[in-house]
Amino acid sequence: MQETMKDFEDEINAGFRTFRQGDKVTGMVVSVEEEEVLLDLNTYSQGVIPAGEYSDDPAFHAMDEIRTGESLEAVVLEPDDGQGRVLLSLREAREEKAWERMRQALEDRRVFSVKVLTSVNAGVVAFVDGIRGFIPASQLALEYVEDVDQFVGETLEVIVITADPEKRKLVLSAKEVARERAAEEQKRKLNALQKGFITEGIIERIESYGVFVKIGGGLTGLVHISQICNKFLHSPNEVVKMGQRVKVKVLDVSEGKIRLSMKEAEDTAPEVAEDGEVSMEYHDGEATTSLAGLLAGIRIEE
Repeated sequence: MQETMKDFEDEINAGFRTFRQGDKVTGMVVSVEEEEVLLDLNTYSQGVIPAGEYSDDPAFHAMDEIRTGESLEAVVLEPDDGQGRVLLSLREAREEKAWERMRQALEDRRVFSVKVLTSVNAGVVAFVDGIRGFIPASQLALEYVEDVDQFVGETLEVIVITADPEKRKLVLSAKEVARERAAEEQKRKLNALQKGFITEGIIERIESYGVFVKIGGGLTGLVHISQICNKFLHSPNEVVKMGQRVKVKVLDVSEGKIRLSMKEAEDTAPEVAEDGEVSMEYHDGEATTSLAGLLAGIRIEE
């Protein structure tokens, strides 16, 4: 059947499509260079994305991120760049969606792995999804950070704590991630302790109602004054002192608190590690209970 001009009408109309500043267009990548990326817009005009419109992230490299033949969405900056091409921005097209993802990440508390690029006043800068993010010094670690320069070049796991696209303000926190993971680790350690475990620890605090004993692995338990010895005490200071190594038995672990007894541990000789500390190790999220593993120095009283 003989083709007529009408058969080519849609193609011809598409070829003469006009563009306006701010239009969103989609094209196929026909060429990738560090200086520019060329797109086939299915018109008589070719689209060009200059290097300055790739991304705000200085670590972005077109040769690594973009492939010939893939489809890209871009925003029209100028209908004609002076060479008959449509000047486009990949950065602007991706930015709107990236901010949407950042707002969702804020709600979901999604964890990102980011590389710190530079330090600024009172913090450091890292990019997430092409958006510049600020990590205040107070949000870099659980402990106080005096020298933020030590984090430059480091990879941190962070969550979004502020996402404001209107003010172009993205604030990240590594401290929140570290805090949540420390809490999870503490919970796993507490779950590994069982009623009847015997070990040794160091008295690190004395109160009128009892003593706090550090048993290792970042764990501390309370020995109530009634559980210190078999005689009545007006004060724990009558029989113990700060820094003293004592033998204790786990009475209970609940609501994140460890209750210990010194008097109930007296009749059982503990097997402890050489340094007297409780070793905590985890494999695939499950606790092991060997003396050299998860609870080194702890055993259940028979």
